Amino acid sequence: MATNSGSSNPIGEKTGPVTGQPPSVPAETKAAISNAAQTNDPTGQHVSGKDGGDKNEGKKVKSEKELEKERKKAEKAKKFAEKQAKALNAPTGGAPSKAKEKKAKDSAKEEALPPYVEETPLGEKKILKSLDDPYHKAYIPGVVESAWYAWWEKEGFFKPEFGPDGKVKSKGYFVIPEPPPNVTGALHMGHALTTALQDSMIRWARMKGLTTLWLPGCDHAGISTQSVVENMLWRRQKKTRHDLGRPKFVETVWDWKEEYHARINSVLRRMGGSFDWTREAFTMDENLSAAVTETFVRLHEEGIIYRANRLVNWCHKLNTALSNLEVDNKELTGRTLLDVPGYERKVEFGVITHFQYELEGTNEKLEVATTRPETMLGDTGIAVNPKDPRYQHLIGKKAKHPFVDRLMPIVADDHVEIGFGTGAVKITPAHDPNDFAIGQRHNLEFVNILNDDGTLNANAGKYEGQKRFDVRYTVVEDLKALGLFVKKEDNPMKVPLCSKSKDVIEPIMKPQWWMKMQGLADAAVQAVKNGEIKIRPETAEKDFYRWLGSINDWCLSRQLWWGHQAPAYFIEIEGEKGDDSNNELWVTGRTEEAAAENAKAKFPGKKFTLRRDPDVLDTWFSSGLWPFSTLGWPKKTHDFENLYPTSVLETGWDILFFWIARMVMLGIKLTGQVPFKEVYCHSLVRDSEGRKMSKSLGNVIDPLDVMHGISLQALHDKLLVGNLDPKEVATATKFQNTSFPDGIPECGADALRFSLVAYTTGGGDISFDIKVMHGYRRFCNKIYQATKYALGKLGDDFVPKPTAAKTGKESLAERWILHKFTTAARDVNKALADREFSHSTSIIYQYWYNQLCDVYIENSKAIIQDGTEEEKRSAKDTLYTTLEGALTLIHPFMPFLTEELWQRLPRRPDDKTPSIVKAAYPEYDASLDDPASEDAYELLLGVSKGVRSLMAEYSIKEEGKAYVQTYDDTSYKTVSDELQSIRSLSGKGVSSIEILSKDEPRPAGCVVFAVSAQAAVFLHVKGRVDIDAEIKKTQTKLKKAADGVSRQRKILDDPAYQKKVSAELQEVERKKLADFEAEQRGYEETIEQFEALKLE
Repeated sequence: MATNSGSSNPIGEKTGPVTGQPPSVPAETKAAISNAAQTNDPTGQHVSGKDGGDKNEGKKVKSEKELEKERKKAEKAKKFAEKQAKALNAPTGGAPSKAKEKKAKDSAKEEALPPYVEETPLGEKKILKSLDDPYHKAYIPGVVESAWYAWWEKEGFFKPEFGPDGKVKSKGYFVIPEPPPNVTGALHMGHALTTALQDSMIRWARMKGLTTLWLPGCDHAGISTQSVVENMLWRRQKKTRHDLGRPKFVETVWDWKEEYHARINSVLRRMGGSFDWTREAFTMDENLSAAVTETFVRLHEEGIIYRANRLVNWCHKLNTALSNLEVDNKELTGRTLLDVPGYERKVEFGVITHFQYELEGTNEKLEVATTRPETMLGDTGIAVNPKDPRYQHLIGKKAKHPFVDRLMPIVADDHVEIGFGTGAVKITPAHDPNDFAIGQRHNLEFVNILNDDGTLNANAGKYEGQKRFDVRYTVVEDLKALGLFVKKEDNPMKVPLCSKSKDVIEPIMKPQWWMKMQGLADAAVQAVKNGEIKIRPETAEKDFYRWLGSINDWCLSRQLWWGHQAPAYFIEIEGEKGDDSNNELWVTGRTEEAAAENAKAKFPGKKFTLRRDPDVLDTWFSSGLWPFSTLGWPKKTHDFENLYPTSVLETGWDILFFWIARMVMLGIKLTGQVPFKEVYCHSLVRDSEGRKMSKSLGNVIDPLDVMHGISLQALHDKLLVGNLDPKEVATATKFQNTSFPDGIPECGADALRFSLVAYTTGGGDISFDIKVMHGYRRFCNKIYQATKYALGKLGDDFVPKPTAAKTGKESLAERWILHKFTTAARDVNKALADREFSHSTSIIYQYWYNQLCDVYIENSKAIIQDGTEEEKRSAKDTLYTTLEGALTLIHPFMPFLTEELWQRLPRRPDDKTPSIVKAAYPEYDASLDDPASEDAYELLLGVSKGVRSLMAEYSIKEEGKAYVQTYDDTSYKTVSDELQSIRSLSGKGVSSIEILSKDEPRPAGCVVFAVSAQAAVFLHVKGRVDIDAEIKKTQTKLKKAADGVSRQRKILDDPAYQKKVSAELQEVERKKLADFEAEQRGYEETIEQFEALKLE
């Protein structure tokens, strides 16, 4: 994209228009954002005199409960920060200033730039243009992010590195198998979140020196892919899959798959995902298909996989069984008319129909109720509770079916609730999961009344051939005619819908392949309980136990053509009629020849033919083998021998059971080891209103649109490409008009990645807002401009020192920023190890924004400009160390921007590192840890901030007379030694600053700013302010300080707090108390002085 919305003004110059600073989602950086927003600096330039933040940030020792509480706070703070971001992004009113008009003209010129053309040959190292080039004066994501990925991939930077012996490096290995996206189409923001989190971990581990592998791949997505291709065939050729035949249809799907597979991979590359593409897998690949066959045969031979006629979720539109994951339950509060595929009129749901059955041999009738009247044609019994006195005399008797020749026994079952409905329950064992169990317990007849296409079969009597929901109405009319209808009333209920076709799902009896799950589940639960697998967050672990504790056998069969055909063969013995659901008449084999040998052994001397099961296996069956089949299993390959078990499985919590649990169960069963050592379940991405993203709402966001930008009209046009109903198009268009009135601005991959990681607090779902994301693009510009400035100050002939070690000649400001750098490195490494993703970005954001840019770079200008040669050299060395370290620190989150800038920095002598991808990640260095310098410089920053704050609050523009009073000898020496720095940081309006010791009297005619318990700042205001107004203002501040004192004393005096909380934390709270007390004293004295001034 050629537009240039950044600023090319020199460092330190203000720019406009005001749109606010980049927002930070976590609580830790909320204050920093608020402070940053006070400046008229939307594009990330430096401003003078910012303080360095909370020096105790990151030092607190927290329990698990405290961490969980903190996460919840972060969720609330996130929402607050997002609201701030929206406000900051809103256009400001009023007449534009000349500076703004100039800025607007400059922007118009920038937008006139022709489209950027990358001159670097594909796969070659990027040709770096001058920063004075029109496309490089400011940060343009499309320019910065071009060319690098092809070079990374060609150089093999993403391949795992092994030692000379073929083993992993001494530091170990880190492997993530990518959750394979469905090959059916476009990636969405959920995939972008997965990519951002996983690549951050992979790049971090690679930079820490581990053997790393991020293994990419796609899932064949059986039902989704077949459905899409069948619809395409019908739209384009008016043909069905049956017109093509199975071989030709499968060939067509393969052709379609190649096109969409390439699209998916192009998006992942554009996002910077550091996958080893040479190891890319697809669930229908030869080896992965061999793994599926091996698993099925092995588990069938062990009796874990078996054949049985049981209930399945049946979609009549797609003519296949479905997994629970492919079924959406639509909540209804009462009577509702729904569109159902194949019906011209809407169908009634959300009502319960009461009717009666006549009893055999008596005049009695028994009232029952159902939400599916058509299923009464499959009723084969009535159940009552044995303790219900109303029906005890009927147990053992039979009811007469009014429409088919069938007597239905009345059975006693403890599962029937006496107080629910009439207390008598009609039983349809072949079409209801609960009735199925009752039917088995009481040996009732299982009567299937439905054909695969949704019409009724011969078991339905006179209704044979009619559609199921047409019969819903005719049955009720016929019951009325017989005098058996009682009533119909509203009934809250859930309607199961096929997630692909929106057809209403029917439970139907089908001979299918099933897998016994309880034994596998027990082993999986034990693996988590004994610590072999760590599941984060804790709520996900609880769900894991809950789901596996009530697990049912798994239906493996799918009536599709696209997928892994079951390696199972039915034995048709000559002269005998076999039952398709009889497990004993089936054999399996790795080949058809092997299956034939098994059949001969099973039925020696019999003549038979083999018929292969046409069904394919549930897609989750092959996906369940993903962590080890992608490494070569069942072969004992080098990758499988050295990189299994994998390290982390990161995915959404919504497939914890459907995928993660199955991988754990199958991994333990087939390999004898857990498939991964850790599971991290991220939140789901919702829209800015908290709604689930769906095409019909128009709130599905394409990552490419965020990275490249898109106009509102183009967003509208994309709605017309799909298969949305006109009403849905209208709804989606309305949402887009509200949420993206100006379209989506170009944000780039780095801002997209960083914001998604920053959103990940480990708590609730993510409410995505493009305004927040665009704020992080401005943060990218901040980094770009800071580095550009630093390069100019370092000069072309600058050669860094061989190491980052101190020389002993560093100034206080240098010692402070080096301390901040090493503690940031320590805290980020810990946060990433603990999977505190949001916290890790918060630490980096604060270091880059509040400490490096707004403090050290700004405050070192004077030294680099006017210091001695020795001071200049030292300041430049520190600038290089902390800037280069900052780039490597943020690289896992922002790979493109950091490579672009890191490549422009000079290298240390003998450093041959080719790319920041391979650079060492910053580690904690104790020699740079300098709490004393931190305390001293924090005091200096606090004092200068106090002077500026008082000058601004009392509108004193010039001739400001300030005093700094210290309350201990150390602080007095620090302030005295750094007086010149304080003067430069306090602003041009201050004419004098005088230092007072703790024993000197408070200066008269002054207002106070309590820096801390160590110092206070006074500003002389006598004769320049309204004293009565200032007394009132100070009284308000005094009350706030007094409340703080009271609150802190209450905390510290609590015996339970003293007993439970660590000494370190208590010391932090005591420090807060001392600061509040200093504030309180200062305001009390100010009020006294103002009162005295009134008497003068």
